[in-house]
Amino acid sequence: MDELIRQIIAFRDERNWGQFHNPKDLAISLNLEASELLELFQWKSSKEAIEQNQDKLQDELADVLYYVLLMCNELDIDPKEALLKKLQKNAEKYPVDRFFGSNKKYNEF
Repeated sequence: MDELIRQIIAFRDERNWGQFHNPKDLAISLNLEASELLELFQWKSSKEAIEQNQDKLQDELADVLYYVLLMCNELDIDPKEALLKKLQKNAEKYPVDRFFGSNKKYNEF
């Protein structure tokens, strides 16, 4: 993960784009890229979208990850640690014995 972040920062800095990468604008860009990902599924079944857009899906997911990692860097958040903490919180919120096979939210039980 650290190597990916280093490469992203190098790519950004070679172009002097850091001046535009404040947390607010990174959050906006992340949302825009996630919307572009979502657009690939619009009016299609999941299967159709995947069959028709595999390369584009990969590109959009890469763009989303790019902005997630940039935001983590700017906010001094370790992405691996953050994800592991969130998994633990979700494990407590959604215990297997109550939520196995269920799509209900924790507050719907």
